[in-house]
Amino acid sequence: MTALPELRTPRTRIRLADEADAPALLRYRSDNREHLAPWEPLRDPSFYTLDHCVRTIVQGREAASQGRGYPLLVLDPDEASILATFTLANVVRGAFQACHLGYGVAVRAQGQGLMQEALQAGLDWAFGELDLHRVMASHMPRNERSARLLARLGFEREGYARRYLQIAGVWEDHVLTARIRADG
Repeated sequence: MTALPELRTPRTRIRLADEADAPALLRYRSDNREHLAPWEPLRDPSFYTLDHCVRTIVQGREAASQGRGYPLLVLDPDEASILATFTLANVVRGAFQACHLGYGVAVRAQGQGLMQEALQAGLDWAFGELDLHRVMASHMPRNERSARLLARLGFEREGYARRYLQIAGVWEDHVLTARIRADG
């Protein structure tokens, strides 16, 4: 099994959540509900409960222990609050050696370069310790901030998927991008 990440950047600490983080995760979800709603699936009201946060954390730790996915918190250096989250999901080994990347940043932390800083650390870990060859990410065509962020991180456009994901109750088109490990 791969060691679980404990990553640091100049302005963040990045790690898996543990059950003690459930109240902070609930605050992050509640505080950013409106901000993230246009970019996420419709959420059942139970998503915004402490019980759901605990279940999410337990399931995330189980996925990580099995090497299937890594839902990570991006915290301030003192771990007082969650600034963002990202997940390396659907990890596939063998001939593929790839995963999907999803992310979100708190409304109060956007526009500061924190997501780029955190994702670069996560990608370094994915291509290093996880030994992945490809990380894939998609974004809706109108999400210009994500398009610019992914381009700055070295993701290249690979395609366009019509009605790819159901976001905010609507089947949305997505631009498909990927970053390939430099030595791969």
